[in-house]
Amino acid sequence: MVHGVWLISLTVIMVACKVSLGLAPISSIDYSKVHTMQIVDFQNHADYVYGPLATTLNDQMKDLFMRQTRLSLVNTNGDIVIEGEITGYNQFNEAIDASGYSSKVRLTLTVNVSFTNNTNHEEDFENRTFSAFQTYDATQLLTAVQDQLIEVMVKDISEQIFNSTVANW
Repeated sequence: MVHGVWLISLTVIMVACKVSLGLAPISSIDYSKVHTMQIVDFQNHADYVYGPLATTLNDQMKDLFMRQTRLSLVNTNGDIVIEGEITGYNQFNEAIDASGYSSKVRLTLTVNVSFTNNTNHEEDFENRTFSAFQTYDATQLLTAVQDQLIEVMVKDISEQIFNSTVANW
């Protein structure tokens, strides 16, 4: 009898309580109006040009937006358009050791971005600057660490652009 009451009580509790789990939306896109995105390839206009940089940035941006939204990528006439350029790729000494030599080097990537939302031009912006940096030990050559540092900086900048455009953060 006690087991029967316990089982009935448990069933009532389970029916009465509803647990709902879900994630907050990653983007603030109004999918009833916005269906397509156009990401114009960023050109590298930095004083120091590293060949794979522009391709890495363009691929990362497109991949991120495709994974995090339901928008279709188009080559022209996107409902939203993201375009820009790489304006800086610089390194400089960040720290000096006791002997007076550089101990740390900072590598910085800077891009300028323009965003157009053809369904709501109040969200548009032009020439907004985004940057990211990584520091590496001065005993290493840039060529030895460059690809790994670029991967991290490009991911960071792509997320900044995503947050400023479709996530509205």
